[in-house]
Amino acid sequence: MFKLMTIDPVAFELGPISVAWYGIIIVSAMILAIYLTINEGEKRGISEDFIVDTAFWTLPISILGARLYYVLFELEFYLNNPGRIFAIWEGGLAIYGGIIAGFLTFYYRSQKEKVPILLLTDIVAPYLLLAQAIGRWGNFINQEAHGGEVSRQFLENLMLPEFIIEQMNISGTYYHPTFLYESVWSIIGVVIILLIRNRKKLLLRGETTALYLIWYGIGRFFIEGMRTDSLYIGTLRVSQVLSIVLVVLGIALIVYQRKYRYPKPQYYTDGMTYEKEFAKKKAEYEKKNKK
Repeated sequence: MFKLMTIDPVAFELGPISVAWYGIIIVSAMILAIYLTINEGEKRGISEDFIVDTAFWTLPISILGARLYYVLFELEFYLNNPGRIFAIWEGGLAIYGGIIAGFLTFYYRSQKEKVPILLLTDIVAPYLLLAQAIGRWGNFINQEAHGGEVSRQFLENLMLPEFIIEQMNISGTYYHPTFLYESVWSIIGVVIILLIRNRKKLLLRGETTALYLIWYGIGRFFIEGMRTDSLYIGTLRVSQVLSIVLVVLGIALIVYQRKYRYPKPQYYTDGMTYEKEFAKKKAEYEKKNKK
């Protein structure tokens, strides 16, 4: 027999308040993403105040979006149990809902403050993917978002440490650690995107965002097919459908940026602010096309 070593989802208690590992992990991931975004934003001429203010609005709205998305696809249950709609401590936050709500908030803020939306999403994209990779370990602690049944031998063959194997033992049954698959896939994506993004004269503005959409969409499509807790529209897994949409949007964005004739600024600008870099590109374009 193997000794069970499951992890207590409660990190510590403050009187009647229980602080969960899930919350600690998610908040830590958010803080790290904001810190990295601030550093990169300043290199591109976006102020720390703008990023902090945007994060202040985006985080709660994204949480609401993630919950609303989940509730809408489990509507029958919540119509019968309306008192549990806001019980997010029971689980039920869908990352796609958070991403959609977050993007809409970004768009509003960028329009209001005259910051290019694609530059903003280009800056945030790899750090959002990193935060998602970290956040999946909250699912690990809660023993959720896992795949179908597997044998212990299967997990051992993956060369996983004992604490992961035993955390995947739920009521005597072992399950696919899909949280780990997505976390590893996302971390690899972060490394690739950052390496490509920081190459001179390689990516146009918006193409870092496109790489995020394509990379995450492909990984999530296949990993979602292994999970046992998917939301459905009829017989279709909602997240798989959205994953396909993300990949198509990413490809379309790259094609549009490369085909449309108006000058498109590059992401890497040798330290120039986005205003100066765009003005330079526009002047070059007008000079070239001047009759």
